[in-house]
Amino acid sequence: MSSQVLPLDAETKAAESPEHHREELRLWLRLLTCSTMIEGEIRRRLRERFDVTLPRFDLMAQLDKAPDGMTLSDLSRRMMVSNGNLTGLVERLAVSGHLDRRVSATDRRAQIISLTEAGRAEFRAMAAAHETWIAELFGDLSAKEQKDLMRLLARTKFSARNAMTGETV
Repeated sequence: MSSQVLPLDAETKAAESPEHHREELRLWLRLLTCSTMIEGEIRRRLRERFDVTLPRFDLMAQLDKAPDGMTLSDLSRRMMVSNGNLTGLVERLAVSGHLDRRVSATDRRAQIISLTEAGRAEFRAMAAAHETWIAELFGDLSAKEQKDLMRLLARTKFSARNAMTGETV
């Protein structure tokens, strides 16, 4: 275990006075804390090992799944960000030789963006390391605990979707 001191998070603060917080709020804070900690560690490792940002890794991951490429609009929808947020990132990756852009055969206004061979090779090296890191971060959970957590998180996702759409379970 690292000797690094972690800052006091919202979950810990809520646990100090549980009588002031509903159980659902404490659960939400625990999920958020876990997600934030894991994402922060993945960001740190990507930066240190590959000199890459998480958005760059995510964009390359989407393109790796689409060997024929996709439009900027498709990418922005999949990544849940605006076209404007991706434009600069796509430009930098194209300049560095990781992405290729070509005009769409069906819509001359749209560009198809795809990974170059070099981009695909670099992404796959990052993806292999990423998978190892994720396994390490969840390494203290048994196979049964991981399966139970997956089941419970699926139920949580279902519950949240129902609440968002106004449906009852």
